[in-house]
Amino acid sequence: MADDMAAQGRLHGDIAKSLGVSVMTYHRWRKARGTLARPVPRPANDAERTGLAAEREQANEIRELQIENARLRRLVTDLLLEKVQLEEGLRGNSAYRKTAGHG
Repeated sequence: MADDMAAQGRLHGDIAKSLGVSVMTYHRWRKARGTLARPVPRPANDAERTGLAAEREQANEIRELQIENARLRRLVTDLLLEKVQLEEGLRGNSAYRKTAGHG
């Protein structure tokens, strides 16, 4: 009965309420049965299948772009840290030369 309601697209809270149990109890029951994920309805025709494939491909592309963005952010951060270290090193050398009488 709960599986049928989930297949119809009903929310977990609505299903739990109609069964007379708490949402947590419903989730524990679904987890124990291994059916926590809501079933994905099958597309009725080729156009819907193509649309779903395009959405899936777009989601994968977004995920890849997010990974690439995170990698580039780390790279920029590393380069900025290296730049700051080099600048500090140059400042340290010029201060050393002034105090040692070399400048």
